[in-house]
Amino acid sequence: DEIEKAHPDVFNMLLQILEDGVLTDSQGRKVSFKNAVIIMTSNVGASKITDPKSALGFGADDKNENESIEKLVMADLKATFKPEFLNRVDEIIVFKQLEKEDIEEIARRMLSSLKKQVEQLGTDVVFTDEAVSAIADAGFDKVYGARPLRRAIQTKIEDKLSELILENKLGEKCTVNYKDGEFTFE
Repeated sequence: DEIEKAHPDVFNMLLQILEDGVLTDSQGRKVSFKNAVIIMTSNVGASKITDPKSALGFGADDKNENESIEKLVMADLKATFKPEFLNRVDEIIVFKQLEKEDIEEIARRMLSSLKKQVEQLGTDVVFTDEAVSAIADAGFDKVYGARPLRRAIQTKIEDKLSELILENKLGEKCTVNYKDGEFTFE
């Protein structure tokens, strides 16, 4: 995670692993990485994706804009990492910024998991489209993406459901809705 913050010694070990598929420690012991997939993440170039000023073309189609952003990110990578490191990486994938629809889909999946937990207690929970949209709005941040979403679900929905369970006020069915700026549990 965030490979650009790694200590230079870590890079030296990675170079050995990526080149030879084997890591040798200071006592001569070898560990094989020949059947391993190494995935690294980086925030290098992230500003090119999240900064609206870097949106290059007015009216440019998504494909051209994505290609342009990818070129800018690759330039940042080349400025940050040594060529011998980048040349050993098989593939570099630049992720697009999450859109509202993406966040709503992530919210639906997280709420589905919560629904299954509550179902084990004997209550069927239904989340309306309004509730999903509102929690997606509450849990999305342009810079941090979907990371705040879990916290928003916990504080705005899960905590209230827990209170209802503890107070024995949750029946066989509970519909979670959002209206007039508040989540409702009926």
